[in-house]
Amino acid sequence: METGKLWFYGGWVLKIVVGLVFLAAGGSKLAGVEDMVAVFDQIGFGQWFRYVTGIIEVVGAVLLFVPGRAIYGAGLLVVTMVGAVLTHLVLIGGSAVPALVLLILSAIIAWMHKDQMSKAA
Repeated sequence: METGKLWFYGGWVLKIVVGLVFLAAGGSKLAGVEDMVAVFDQIGFGQWFRYVTGIIEVVGAVLLFVPGRAIYGAGLLVVTMVGAVLTHLVLIGGSAVPALVLLILSAIIAWMHKDQMSKAA
């Protein structure tokens, strides 16, 4: 398979996987899954922050699939995961590795769609 096709299909697989993960994570926050409520109690900002985070994750995941807007979705997810990594390291403990992996994957998607920034300007 030529390199261009590999990047194209690999990028779609990556976006699908990351998008599904963030739809599930954001959806669980919005649905008030007991574990998510407990985590946000630990964070200490209030449950409103769980809703905001869930909305950002769902919107970011959806934007990954909107033509010309993937860079914005990936950017939202990168910033959210920077916050998640810092939250684990500073506030609540536990492993920051899942958030770090999602941060890296979201950053790769953003890099793959960096041309969308020049079109927006």
